[in-house]
Amino acid sequence: MTDFDYPDFSRRMDGALEALKKEFTGLRTGRASTSLLDQIQIDAYGSKMPLDQVGTVGVPEPRLITVQVWDKALVSSVEAAIRESNLGLNPMSDGQFVRVPIPDLSAERREEISKIAHKYAEQAKVSVRNVRRDAMDQLKKMEKDGDISKDIHHDKSEEIQALTDKHVKMIDEMLDAKDKDIKQV
Repeated sequence: MTDFDYPDFSRRMDGALEALKKEFTGLRTGRASTSLLDQIQIDAYGSKMPLDQVGTVGVPEPRLITVQVWDKALVSSVEAAIRESNLGLNPMSDGQFVRVPIPDLSAERREEISKIAHKYAEQAKVSVRNVRRDAMDQLKKMEKDGDISKDIHHDKSEEIQALTDKHVKMIDEMLDAKDKDIKQV
């Protein structure tokens, strides 16, 4: 058999899971987590920089995130970026220290965040299905070109479908866990 790259399709599906994991870390669940601020970019020194490159992010207590900004001149930029991040956070500065209290989530806000989590999970499933489609197209072409037999095409198709089912199940499990986390009061 020529160039059917099963490990590549598996790697691409794993990439969809990793992307979903990253998206989920940015969703607020009512508890402080340093990963909540991972996506925030700061205007610093004429360019955009990740927050963790301008200060130390910590979680001293369950409902508080702190950022110790290394350059005092960037404290206002850090505050502005956190405030404008659409996370519903209101930072307060104290010298080179920025405190970010995590407010309780209302039931309405929990539902909104849950819907966003479902949307992210559906996007991940679409990515996995796109990889499956690419693999199936490649198998059809290989069979048409005479590189593989009909039986091998059928066997490989079943393997790809099993891989797809496994990844979709993992996405559903990740969504269930995140949903429980979001709805936990």
